Amino acid sequence: MLANTNSRHLVGLFLAALASQAGAEDGGSWKPDKPIMLRQSGGFTIGGKIIPNPRNPNMTLSCDHGYVEYFTPWKPRKASIVMWHSSGTQSFQNRWDGGEGFKDKFLRRDYPVYLWDGPRVGRANWACDATTYEPNYRDQGNFVAWNFGPRFDEWWPDVQFPTSNEYAWQQATSSRYVEYDSEFSYNLETDAAAIAADSGKLGKDIVFLGNSASGLRAQLTAVKSNTTNIKGIVCYEGYGYIFPDNAGIEPGPGLNAFGPVVVPLEDFKKLAKVPSIQFLWGDHRDESFVFLNQSRQAAELINKYGGNAQVIKLGEDLGWKGTTHIAFADMHNDKVADLLDDFLHKAKLSRYQ
Repeated sequence: MLANTNSRHLVGLFLAALASQAGAEDGGSWKPDKPIMLRQSGGFTIGGKIIPNPRNPNMTLSCDHGYVEYFTPWKPRKASIVMWHSSGTQSFQNRWDGGEGFKDKFLRRDYPVYLWDGPRVGRANWACDATTYEPNYRDQGNFVAWNFGPRFDEWWPDVQFPTSNEYAWQQATSSRYVEYDSEFSYNLETDAAAIAADSGKLGKDIVFLGNSASGLRAQLTAVKSNTTNIKGIVCYEGYGYIFPDNAGIEPGPGLNAFGPVVVPLEDFKKLAKVPSIQFLWGDHRDESFVFLNQSRQAAELINKYGGNAQVIKLGEDLGWKGTTHIAFADMHNDKVADLLDDFLHKAKLSRYQ
């Protein structure tokens, strides 16, 4: 009898969960303790090429492809969220202290979630050319770049990071991939991402969620895309922006790792056709910061050509003190998730399939 009672109880919980989903109409219907119910999960490679061995044409190498890990909720919404990291997918998987990250937060909200590794990055690291690795002692530099404080070990007094948790700091600095920041690399990555977007395998209503250098890549993917599958772009502290060739802006110097990237006007207008774009900035970002200035210029130009882009400073505009470079991993990432939820709702991307 006890086994049967438990079985009935479990079935009741399952049916109640389904009923709560079936009754949901639009954004705002989720509950924080709602179970994550998946229809399927998996992964696939996309893009890239196959090259022959120059010494033996019968031997080949599949390389320079992207890799996608996906999670489909039991009752999915129409829009899919493609989470494109700059430093590693871990930043989307957990909060700084190991709490729930954006991946699970939006699966609870019934959005299909895709974690993207671009060519030569992370789980897509088979390269068609020789690459080299040299230790780059970045830990202390990351502290400032990620907006934890003005200099290493001098935390902003209100920073949304567990400052006394040494394990959290170790996790933040070590959960990373090798990055290749250059004009060649962002073109290689966005060529594959555009193929993925156009293929329909990421869905027909895609929202790219970018951070830091991946913000530039998300924009460039929209420029290269041949379809209208990309319905939204959200960039958290994007480093690098796209500009039309009639704006009087010069491309970035040298390897041009973080732009500006200048494209023909007709290509730039593809950004204006993306229904909704947000450029978000954390706290303690002065107006003189070069990429903040570029985000304002880019948004103005996108809107000039009929687009819908906005710039939000989470500290000054919303009063969210201590928000870092990676807001979706911050200790108050519930609020950051709610802001994205609101963005999706207003863009009519929160409806169910």
